[in-house]
Amino acid sequence: MSTGLHPALERADALHGLRRYDEAKALLGQRLAQDPEDIDAWVRLANCHLAVEDEAAQALEATERALALDPSHIGALIQHARALQGVGGRFPETEDVLREVIRLAPDYWYGYALLGHWLYRIRSIRFARTNGANTITQEQLHSFLRESDELALEAVRLAPEEVFPYEVRWLIADLGGDRALAAEMDRAILRLDPQHPQALARRTQQAAAAPGVKAAEAATLYADALAATPDSTHLQQGLDHASYRLLRGVRWLALLCVGLAGTMLDLFATEGDTQRALPVSLGQRLWVLVPFTVIWAVGALLRYRRLRTGVRYNLRSLLHRRRWPRIVLAQAAWAMLCALLISQVPWSARTVPQVLFWAGLVPTLATVWFDRRKTT
Repeated sequence: MSTGLHPALERADALHGLRRYDEAKALLGQRLAQDPEDIDAWVRLANCHLAVEDEAAQALEATERALALDPSHIGALIQHARALQGVGGRFPETEDVLREVIRLAPDYWYGYALLGHWLYRIRSIRFARTNGANTITQEQLHSFLRESDELALEAVRLAPEEVFPYEVRWLIADLGGDRALAAEMDRAILRLDPQHPQALARRTQQAAAAPGVKAAEAATLYADALAATPDSTHLQQGLDHASYRLLRGVRWLALLCVGLAGTMLDLFATEGDTQRALPVSLGQRLWVLVPFTVIWAVGALLRYRRLRTGVRYNLRSLLHRRRWPRIVLAQAAWAMLCALLISQVPWSARTVPQVLFWAGLVPTLATVWFDRRKTT
């Protein structure tokens, strides 16, 4: 079905959709050379400039040319507001432009949503300029947020199937500390767009951070969410953090082995007990390998095999991408080496095994608390 647009504008729209902004601008420039009164071409040219960093001034010039031809053109007014927002110091002027959009098109939801998205910031800037204050009180902020939310709520009423008004209401609720409303908005966003990156990341982070959720469960939650939105930076960071928590657990397995090795040799005498005679027999030394094997088979290998494929891939990727995961594995390997030296060498005295015991234990324990809050 024909859209009634000039073919050059249709091609420019296609190029914009492909993010080939320079080509779209060149095409629109040719069109405007033919017909400098084509308002739609000026609006599209402004949109292309806005898609490129540091070209808000050029976008503003394009919208001014369009509005000179038709001051009531809704598309030109919207792009004009966006251009003003990008030009330093002129952000508050966007309120009057968007109020005009609402006056001219009272049933157009986007005007309400965009003004709601910006109004609390405009109010804050004007308040700071008027009162010479760098901060505003919570009461003042909440009053600004209420005014913004009323506009966003009207946008929801006019267009209940559009995502942007719910995004605006979520941001307002989050800034105002209304967690219940923010959660409600996330549910509405995901109902309309199940793969919405930010809402999906927030819901996944909330589920992964719930009390009692273990690292493997959290990693699975993030991996499942990433399958839906593979380009989400927040979800990838969450998966990296959960994967790192999994890797941190292997140090405890190694430390447990160090403790068993020390117990086998009775490294530290207790009052009233007779220490085991050294050297320990070959059978006893070989036997201690059994609990070592069980600890690693159940605590590491079996858990690893039960992980989702995406989590296993991320664990390997994390070791290549980040330093601390490699440090964690190196510490576990060092502690395990100390455990094997303590348990498998036929020591005739306890001095060297005691040194190995502390060498395997102390460096690892010293960093367990330090890196607890590290993500990678």
